Amino acid sequence: MNRITTISITVALAGFLFGFDTVVISGADEQLQALWKTTDFFHGTFIMSMALWGTVLGAIFANYPCDKFGRKNTLIWIGILYFVSAVGSGLAVDPYMFSFFRFIGGLGVGASTVAAPTYVSEIAPSHQRGRLVALYQFNIVLGILMAFISNFLLNDVGAQPWRWMVGIEALPALIYTILVVGVPNSPRWLLSKRGDIAGARGVYLELHGKDFDPSLLDAQQNETTGTSRFFSKAYKFPILLAFLIAFFNQLSGINAFLYYAPRIFKSAGLDQSASLLSSIGIGVTNLLFTILGVYLIDRLGRKTLMYFGSVGYIVSLTMVGLAFLFSWQGIIVPVFLFLFIASHAIGQGAVIWVFISEIFPTSLRAKGQSFGSSTHWVLAALITLFMPVALGSLANPGYVFLFFAIMMVFQLLFVALMMPETKGVSLEKLQELLRR
Repeated sequence: MNRITTISITVALAGFLFGFDTVVISGADEQLQALWKTTDFFHGTFIMSMALWGTVLGAIFANYPCDKFGRKNTLIWIGILYFVSAVGSGLAVDPYMFSFFRFIGGLGVGASTVAAPTYVSEIAPSHQRGRLVALYQFNIVLGILMAFISNFLLNDVGAQPWRWMVGIEALPALIYTILVVGVPNSPRWLLSKRGDIAGARGVYLELHGKDFDPSLLDAQQNETTGTSRFFSKAYKFPILLAFLIAFFNQLSGINAFLYYAPRIFKSAGLDQSASLLSSIGIGVTNLLFTILGVYLIDRLGRKTLMYFGSVGYIVSLTMVGLAFLFSWQGIIVPVFLFLFIASHAIGQGAVIWVFISEIFPTSLRAKGQSFGSSTHWVLAALITLFMPVALGSLANPGYVFLFFAIMMVFQLLFVALMMPETKGVSLEKLQELLRR
């Protein structure tokens, strides 16, 4: 395993903590509502979605430390935030304290969606960039699977199992923080933000075994002499692309489903234990198809995977919606929800963080990643906030799934008509092409 791959795996562990932190709350969901006797609205607003509001702020503002202090230092602080959040949430004595520490963890999640893909995209060679950046998504789904397994194993531990469920995250957070201290700074960041040619050349030589191409220096010089304003005419197309891919990612309903998977399975007629086991099955499916997406992203390209995912979304969400509306019994809901997860994993899941990290120039990459990530997380927070209300007040949850299915038809049109293919093209060449 070469040095770039080793570093990429280390940085991608931020994704493991992202996935674990995001989904671990699903096992504690109903325990917490019963313990503190909160309304559906309070439960959704504070307990379930507070981490997502932290994620929104983390994603919005992470570009500032990424640019000023570096991608590496930002990644270290992300690990610290995860650790503090896990310990504090596990020791919480009321819903407000719990929500505060979940908010702290959310800051880490949001910042990681900016810092980790940005960092890996800047150190990776063009022909491996998709696979290496997608390791972040692989770790997200590995974290999701481990959270589901952890919840199942800890479901009967102690008088209040939820404390163990949310607190166990402190261990991987500590390991990640120690490991990420050893990674180097991004050579492109050293060039673009520090003007440190010698430092950038040294890191590049360490990573690639050769001096960087002179065109890299030329590209950084062109960025310096060009406009530095993010919201400008020069960058309107990549901004639109980042917004739309993030918008459609959440309008698939993926985060709402992951947060409320046990509750949805119970609505389909499964008991508590079967619901948690089905959630583990979802995690396994997510992991296997993410591995497939990572394998194919540099072979078939980002756009092809988005076609696969879009069609799978439309079929699976439509069938789940109809199953709820017409009260179809048996395993049809779990089967098509598994197809939904597989479609997400091989499509949007594998592509989103790679694609956003590729389409902006180095001087604006953190800002672009922050813009796309914050769009993603604002929608995730809103959908998660209103999901308990929707599931509790609508006559049938099938309407929710049919709404998501209609949104995925629009995603398919976006892929066909607007989305460019970025496979195998250098970051500097992509900057030139997209600005045209």
